[in-house]
Amino acid sequence: MPATPPTPATPPPALRPFLTARHDLLWQEADAFAAEHLAPLAASMEAAPGKVERGAAELMAARGWFAVTVPAAFGGLDAGHVAKTVLVHRIACVSAAAAAILQATLIPVGALLHFATDEQKERWLPRVADGSLLLTIAVTEPRTGGHIGGIETTANRKGKTWVITGSKVHIGNSHLAGAHLVIARTAKPGVRTSKALTAFMVVADRPGLTVAEHRPGLGLHGFSAGRLELDQVRVPADNVVGEVGGGLSVAQSSSILYGRPNLAAVSLGIHEAAVDLTTDRLKNRARYQGTLSDLPVLRDRVGEMEARLRAGRNLLYQSVHLLDQGLPCDTDLINAKYQGHRWAMQSVQDAMELHGAHALEGGYLLQRLWRDIPYTYPPAGTGEFQRIRLADAAFDEDPVQWSERLAPHGHQQRPGMNVPRESRTP
Repeated sequence: MPATPPTPATPPPALRPFLTARHDLLWQEADAFAAEHLAPLAASMEAAPGKVERGAAELMAARGWFAVTVPAAFGGLDAGHVAKTVLVHRIACVSAAAAAILQATLIPVGALLHFATDEQKERWLPRVADGSLLLTIAVTEPRTGGHIGGIETTANRKGKTWVITGSKVHIGNSHLAGAHLVIARTAKPGVRTSKALTAFMVVADRPGLTVAEHRPGLGLHGFSAGRLELDQVRVPADNVVGEVGGGLSVAQSSSILYGRPNLAAVSLGIHEAAVDLTTDRLKNRARYQGTLSDLPVLRDRVGEMEARLRAGRNLLYQSVHLLDQGLPCDTDLINAKYQGHRWAMQSVQDAMELHGAHALEGGYLLQRLWRDIPYTYPPAGTGEFQRIRLADAAFDEDPVQWSERLAPHGHQQRPGMNVPRESRTP
């Protein structure tokens, strides 16, 4: 059974309007990397769910992939959102946990690109680009979940420093990151959320900052999504990212422009792996005078899986292409995340049923896909939240189009984009 995508691979023709020749090269490079490095790691990650995977992060960092959207002036690949999607998607076909490691740092990197000062970019982004620094974005809290307006972590100004106290949970790369982009409340009760929050870069070794012991979850074994405790952590005033009181914009825009398409790409990789695994199984399982793939009742279900896969893939790549062009596409990005997860979830369940009892045998790859796909539902807004935002669009009530406001100031795909950078490969 194929546990890894073919190498080299050719992108589907339907994606041709969104891809350049350099994207094709990056697609092939990511597939080759995943087959050589991640497939063996994925097996060891499954065998040791209590261990945080560091090797995959180091290998991807060496290729500069955590800086795929970072300008060349800061050492990045300056490749844009389509290129970012190619990397996360192709890696997720082989290891959703490795793809989660990559996408989790790309979110705070996006926040720095759009809101950091030039001095802050010079301080943080070259280290991301050379692989010496991974980042997290710390928004979710134990009592309020992902409800940004309910954030209880506080930051109080004390002279030239801020003092931060609170807890954050489900923080991607919590045990790998050298710095955390923490969203904290800086206003008194009663102040509107749009003016009450501020974003801070908090270095991981600051006194008072602790990371709880890694606890393995249902899936994404090897990926660290832990808890941060901040007990009067002092942060220099020049570590404020964006304006004081502007933390909602930092968190919200990063979630829409980076978090949602990133998670859609993880869903897409899992989805594609499930369809490939199922078709391979049905083609090679003898039944009557042929194989299971000859049975109309099974072909009908596989046809539905393939329809979902193609729709999710086209939706995602079209939306990030629009983002690279600086066109308004917030709702498209939201829809890509919402439908991408929903369609992948259904196809993985169908795959389990089409495999029969074989899917329940210990160590079978499909079980990993079945356990991994739920992880693309809660982050960056649950399905219920996505539907509310889609309803806002239907009623022409979208307050902000972050794709239109920020993407032109980001680092869009251009003819000379600097990918792939194979010279970084050790």
